[in-house]
Order: sequence, then structure tokens, then C-alpha cells
Amino acid sequence: MKGRKIGRAVAAAGIVVCSLALLQRLLTPKYTDGIIEGALIAEYYEEEKDHDVIFIGDCEVYENFSPAVLWEEYGINSYIRGSAQQLIWQSYYLLEDTLRYETPRVVVFNVLSMQYDKPQKEAYNRMTLEGMGWSASKVKSIYASMTSKENFEEYLFPILRYHSRWSDLKTSDLENLFRVPKVSHNGYYMRVDVKAAGRIPDPVPLAEYQFGSNAYLYLDKITRLCQEKGIQLILIKAPSLYPHWYDQWEVQMEDYAKEHGLLYLNFLECVEEAGLDFQTDTYDGGLHLNLSGAEKLSNYFGRILTEETAVRDRRGEAELAAAWAEKLAAYEEEKQRQYMQYGVN
Repeated sequence: MKGRKIGRAVAAAGIVVCSLALLQRLLTPKYTDGIIEGALIAEYYEEEKDHDVIFIGDCEVYENFSPAVLWEEYGINSYIRGSAQQLIWQSYYLLEDTLRYETPRVVVFNVLSMQYDKPQKEAYNRMTLEGMGWSASKVKSIYASMTSKENFEEYLFPILRYHSRWSDLKTSDLENLFRVPKVSHNGYYMRVDVKAAGRIPDPVPLAEYQFGSNAYLYLDKITRLCQEKGIQLILIKAPSLYPHWYDQWEVQMEDYAKEHGLLYLNFLECVEEAGLDFQTDTYDGGLHLNLSGAEKLSNYFGRILTEETAVRDRRGEAELAAAWAEKLAAYEEEKQRQYMQYGVN
């Protein structure tokens, strides 16, 4: 009799736990429509972990570089671990997390996030952190990223944060309850529409141009981790016309790269050489590149990668080539779908 009671109690507890887990899954945002960038980080875990190049950083990587072009033109197998307003400590812990699965030959880090020395906004934090697989790296990233109004328990149990989201539920929350469709192409967020760059706002003078000590701490950690693992680190500044990249910031990155023997590329200085035209190659007036621009920049960067790093052409590897054939078919399908959606020829 006592054994039966215990069994019933265990079964009841199991039902409660499963129900709460299912409810949590339902209420947690899926990012399949609207702001889809929140789905990017999680997609990495479904990939085969054999990449030669890993990008880490904010929207200046996941909207400006196309791994499909790097593969088609150069046989470079790459992946972008990018997310909206990804802060430098988040980039570091994502790199730590990535190295649990694979060791790429090259890591590419976009330096725009050096401007932030402390946590910023919960919404952006969650688009980066919630998609990470649980590990010590995720825990450390959460603690490094939380604003004063956040707490760790709401990351550990998202239902505590999203319990009142009932009124915001959409059909897609039910449709994607157990499996979320991919929204990126090896981390690249495709946009084919065009909005030409107009007048760019004049830069606002800053009270302080020196990057903060916390930002430099994590840049040092990224550099040191790559050195320890035998990975070549490349620092880049994407060719975004806005927000403004100050000359004082540029000098600091040039000096850091020289001091640490790193390759630093400011693509703002290579716009003409890369063939970029901000009348046709941006979808939001110069903040980010559209598909046309991303493919041009990727082609340009691919040549640099083949000349300046140890990456090699892997198109002769049958299994990898077959996997990329499927990826390229999905890439082309999405391209044609968007061409029709936006009326782009």
C-alpha cells in the first residue's frame, strides 16, 4: 500500500513537471516571425561541427556575410554565431561554448561591440542567451550580461519571465511548439529588399572615446583563448555607414591589432574595392547590407581568407559537398521567395 502511494506521488510529480515544461515551451518566444533574430543562436546546435571559420558578433556579422558564398566560391565551411547587439562578453562566452564542439582554423570578431562596457538591455540579452545550450559558459554569460532588473532564476526557468505572455501567443507558438524551423543560412540572416542610403546623420561628439576596461578585458580573453587553441583571430569592422565608427575608435583597434599581431580589417575602407554600392546593396539605408551587398562582401573577404589564413578549399570532400548542396538549395529557395515578396528582380 505504501509503495503504491509513493508511486502515485512520483507519477503526479512527473505529470506536474512535464506540464510545466510544456507550458514553459509554449510561452517562451520562438522568434519565427517578426523579430526572428532571437532564433539564430540556437540553430548552431543542429549543425555538423566541422567549420573552418566561425564568426562571432552582432548584426554586423549575421547580416553582412554569407557563408553560402564562401562555400560556393572558395570551399570555405563557415558559420556565424551572431545575435542582435551581441556584447563582447557574450561573444567571448559563445566562443567558449563553440570550442566545446569544434576548433575552427579562424575566428572572425566584429569590433563594434567594443563601445559597450556594461550590460545594456534585457530584450537583446535574451535573444543571445536563451538560445545557448546550458553549460558553464552560458551561466557565466548570463551573470556578466544581466541588468539590475534581471535575475538568474528567470533565465533558468523562463516561465517565470514569460508567464503572462498568454495574450501575445500566436498560431506559430503552437505550430512550432516542438521544432522551430530554421530562419538563417549557417547563421546568415537574408534580406533581399533595397532601401538606398540617403543622408547619414552627422556623428555626435562623445565625452569619452576610450573603450572601457571591461571591453578590453574580454577582447584580451578572446585573443588569449584563440592563441591557446591555435586559432587565427581576425578583427573586423563591417562596412556599415551608421552608427558612426569614430576615428578615435579606429586608432585603438589598429593599435591593439598591431600589439597582438592580429589581422584587422576595416571594411569601411574597402567599399569601392569590394564593389559595394549603398544605393543598391543595403536594405535599411546603410545600416546593414542586403543579399546583394553581403554576397559582394563575402566574395571579397573570401579572397583574403584564402590568402591570409590556413583555410583550404574543401569542395572536394564528398560528404561535406553533399551537405552544402542541400544548404545551397534552401538558400536559393529563400532567395526566390524573397524576390517575389519584395518585388526584386
